[in-house]
Amino acid sequence: MSVPYPDAKKIVVTLPTYNESGNIERLIHALLAVDPRIHVLVADDDSPDGTWKLVAAIARNDPRVSLLHRTVDRGRGRAGIAAFRLALDLGADVVIEMDADFSHRPEHVPEMLRALEKADLVIGSRLVSGGADLGRGKHRVYITSLSTFYNRTLLGITIRDCNSGYRCYRRSILEAIDLSTMVSVGPEIVPEVLIRAHRKKARIVEIPIQFVERAAGESNLTFKKLLKVLRFTLFLWWRDKRGRLFAPLEAAGTAKS
Repeated sequence: MSVPYPDAKKIVVTLPTYNESGNIERLIHALLAVDPRIHVLVADDDSPDGTWKLVAAIARNDPRVSLLHRTVDRGRGRAGIAAFRLALDLGADVVIEMDADFSHRPEHVPEMLRALEKADLVIGSRLVSGGADLGRGKHRVYITSLSTFYNRTLLGITIRDCNSGYRCYRRSILEAIDLSTMVSVGPEIVPEVLIRAHRKKARIVEIPIQFVERAAGESNLTFKKLLKVLRFTLFLWWRDKRGRLFAPLEAAGTAKS
């Protein structure tokens, strides 16, 4: 079988983590086995369960593993942005972001890389033909569908699974969206990256994935956080309408006043 996306010499998989000690070691080893070009970068927000210590032990013996141990300015969004920036500094041609709980399965990586040959951003989608949302209650699936409809309508995006955090990026699109002006703190990074890539005319495609509910650990996404993401999407829409989507937050605040 041919190598997927042969132009990519270095692929950095970023894993923002918080309390994933039950999954992180197995996931790192599974990812490293997928493709010899893969480098795993874990951005851990000082997990009380010692996730970062497990990663540090692996990184000491494997040059394909790096740890970004974050003790200040924490949050899912902040960790994701910091990991993207470090991945580019490490020389990544391709950056993949995924959850660290095995809900995003490593075996989808080759499919994503093949799709990236004709795209700038590939999204692992539960909502296209062949995709599935496995092991979750009907209410969780309903909330996901409702949230996706909200994002598609408000932001004017045709992507079906706007909430998927399993994504594969060309280096060029991450450089184009200007990580230095991103404002996400928490899980709202998911719609922020998507709308920025869309406005930069990125070629975005979806491939089907089987999303599997975590088997170990507990989800950090609460209903309160989900509501915050929905409010933040409205904020993104407002900034976009005023031509401030890529402006530093301070400048946007000054313009608002």
